[in-house]
Amino acid sequence: MSDSSLPEGYRLREAFEVSAADARVSLDAGDAILVDCRLDDEWEFAHVDGAVHLPLGEIERRADEIEADDETLVLVMCHHGVRSLRAALALQQLGFPQARSVVGGIDLWSQRIDPSVARYERGHGGCKAV
Repeated sequence: MSDSSLPEGYRLREAFEVSAADARVSLDAGDAILVDCRLDDEWEFAHVDGAVHLPLGEIERRADEIEADDETLVLVMCHHGVRSLRAALALQQLGFPQARSVVGGIDLWSQRIDPSVARYERGHGGCKAV
């Protein structure tokens, strides 16, 4: 079975990741919370409504701000899925066994799930619309 919200040929690591489509279903059902681990300027440029903003560098110090029990999916999003994977692994170690990175991050989210979320590139001058 193919998931069109995954990059073509991507092999999902279910212990650490979730597809954008599955994340959307879980969020809509109220079975998950979304944590955005991007930098402040990225968050200000674009974010998914309802997400909790905890930059990657603050995850360990601020993990107690995440209101989730052992059964709640904690979905973590960044720009493309690299930082969110690091954050999800850290959160698993900090007592959030259901922490998962959203594959493709907010960039893939805006392309395949919600095109109203702005796409951007990061550069020396901050975020720039794509």
